[in-house]
Amino acid sequence: MPSQKTSPAARTPQRKRGHERVASLLAAAAECFVDKGYDAATMTEIAARAGASIGSLYQFFPTKESLALAMVVEHAQALYARIAQLAPRAGDWDNEELAGQFIRLFVDFRGQHPVFAVLTEMAPSIPQDDALTIRMRVRDELTQVMAARYPALPSSQAHAAATVVQYMMKAAVALHAETNSPTRTAAQRQLQHALRLYLDDLAHG
Repeated sequence: MPSQKTSPAARTPQRKRGHERVASLLAAAAECFVDKGYDAATMTEIAARAGASIGSLYQFFPTKESLALAMVVEHAQALYARIAQLAPRAGDWDNEELAGQFIRLFVDFRGQHPVFAVLTEMAPSIPQDDALTIRMRVRDELTQVMAARYPALPSSQAHAAATVVQYMMKAAVALHAETNSPTRTAAQRQLQHALRLYLDDLAHG
């Protein structure tokens, strides 16, 4: 898939009105992507839903790929900030509380930012290099939380632990999405218990 680097240059808004228009276009795109999926959503429909001309949309986002990438980057920044808020408090929590904090953060974020999942999980729509950059940044933020909770843990082990947590949170988010599963609640409890046991091993390792 073409990256933003090879797309026509996008116009950067300079005034308040331009920023408001971009925000409106991003909101409309998010609705379209969630309602119809990335592949089925069209730039024409996005512009119409935003009450903007197609020319205005193309001024700011020359391609659907550039629009998706801008949206993913914006939501990713919010995720980084949410994870970073855990680090200053992590040292005061026991492992049960930390496990719960991780699960609540990722599950809540998925619910509050559904388009992020549409664009990064269900049907990846951004260049692989950009997706990898986001994934690694999330891992780095988690590493800071692990280092704050377990200061004696070597940095390489803290990074490895962050990787484990990241993949367990992916499972937690996927499990939460199984709204029709009769065993979802029990499985969620077991997943949190498994994470807590893993964190216990880190604490005593």
